[in-house]
Amino acid sequence: MVAATALIVSACGSNTTTSASSASTTLEASTTGTPVTASMRTKRYCEVLLLQVVNGQADAEVYNSFPLNECPAELWTKLDAKAIATAEGVSLAVLNGPRFWLMDRVEKEGGTAGLPKKDFGGIEMYRQASVAVGPLVDAAKPYTPHEVSRSTVFTFDAGQTVYELTAPDGTTYLMQTWSQQKDPTLSEADLSGLAGHLQLPAGWTYRTRTLEEPLRVVTTTTAAKVLQDDLGNSYSQLAAS
Repeated sequence: MVAATALIVSACGSNTTTSASSASTTLEASTTGTPVTASMRTKRYCEVLLLQVVNGQADAEVYNSFPLNECPAELWTKLDAKAIATAEGVSLAVLNGPRFWLMDRVEKEGGTAGLPKKDFGGIEMYRQASVAVGPLVDAAKPYTPHEVSRSTVFTFDAGQTVYELTAPDGTTYLMQTWSQQKDPTLSEADLSGLAGHLQLPAGWTYRTRTLEEPLRVVTTTTAAKVLQDDLGNSYSQLAAS
């Protein structure tokens, strides 16, 4: 169940989902919704998901440490999911992280003003999303896209290296965060050679490229389509060119 839920919530930037989503959920680059100057690329964060499960159907409130802090390892490793679930009165708590951003900026309507905040073992987090998870069994499938309503723009700057999956039908998915949950040693330096470590389905390919101009993933008026690979790294679908 925990593995399934962690896969659900790597959407990055979502408010709610219309179906189960692969997730890190949401993030904020500023308190006003405008982009910040400094790049957030490689910034570390983590999440705590508070789930209520009724008749096999799950709903989650997702708390995210960004931009409040970078999820200090000495505090994160001491968190007890069962104790958190008991304290919060929920069916299940899931610890999702650490993860690292790959975009340079995020624009999000509304910013962080007014968002509920909790302290988990000394790590402050904003409630960044409410996710309709649905059946947990359906969420534990890598390379399966899910729709996420997040009203954001992700910007990857010119000159940055990006990492992409391409499905057999030509649909391309851009990595938005990498995860150290399954491979605690995984770093950005490893991402260029990741193809040799992934269990890619038949017909799928993985590639690395350097951007010649800024790349924007705009999901302000349409749902994002997000998936994870089998190492837990998350990707957003790029619009067809």
